Amino acid sequence: MNYLDFEKPLAEIEGKAEELRAMARANEETDVEDEAAALDQKGADMLVELYASLTPWRKCQVARHPQRPHCADYLSEVFTDYTPLAGDRGFADDHAVMGGLARFKDRPVVVIGQDKGNDTATRIERNFGMARPEGYRKAIRLMEMASKFNLPVVTLVDTPGAYPGKGAEQRGQSEAIARSTEMCLQIGVPLVSVIIGEGGSGGAVAFATANKLAMLEHSVYSVISPEGCASILWKDSEKMREAAEALRLTAQDLQKLGVVDRIVDEPLGGAHRDRDATMDAVSNAIEKMLGEMNGMSSAELIQARRVKFLGMGSKGLAA
Repeated sequence: MNYLDFEKPLAEIEGKAEELRAMARANEETDVEDEAAALDQKGADMLVELYASLTPWRKCQVARHPQRPHCADYLSEVFTDYTPLAGDRGFADDHAVMGGLARFKDRPVVVIGQDKGNDTATRIERNFGMARPEGYRKAIRLMEMASKFNLPVVTLVDTPGAYPGKGAEQRGQSEAIARSTEMCLQIGVPLVSVIIGEGGSGGAVAFATANKLAMLEHSVYSVISPEGCASILWKDSEKMREAAEALRLTAQDLQKLGVVDRIVDEPLGGAHRDRDATMDAVSNAIEKMLGEMNGMSSAELIQARRVKFLGMGSKGLAA
């Protein structure tokens, strides 16, 4: 288990409990179960206390946890018969964006998502979830195919933002993001999106401009990272805690503002502490969101999406 900064006291307690059990395994005559159980209970109480009222910055840390389930995990557990489709038919295949045909509860769908990778090799391969223009153009191609064959689209968002490198800018990064966002608004099929970790800037909006948008309880969604915001406003990236408060980036704040339609509960301690339960909860949320659009025509789906985004922000920042 990788512990976050604010979880260090918990790490000490759980570490001591494991040390005691390791001693017992090494020496069968050692009876430490009562003491270890007491530490387990103390750790469980502390976990409840820590997660009872997470600050926005701590939610950012949980959303970025390296052991949190990533897009590839959902593709293997939530969907069946996943067939990846590669390339943008123009330049290259972007491994930060995964997508293709699949079945969701025996219903054919097109699924698209960003993946950060699980270890050093896959993180480099996936570019830490930061897509280049060809990734967004791949997504556009898949959405066009979904519209042609009348398949619902499910997107899984987990990115710190689009890749800001020189080559990406030269190949039209902003144009690709804008086109992907436009395609989300135009397709005449149900489009549901789940923010499973970080939803960063236009890189997330290009996938999340959906009929229905859900966020995991401890995920975040914002126009800029807290560190980037702090660097611009205060010229000091160390003020990221204040920036996180000001950005209103938590699922709870965004639901109040009318940006998010549904919050998906996470296991106590975050998605990484019970990955299977998290993926079951996301699966149920996707099923419910798709079910809410059963029977809607293409024109109705497009109009509903249009009304949703034109009305966004009408609640105001006082919400």
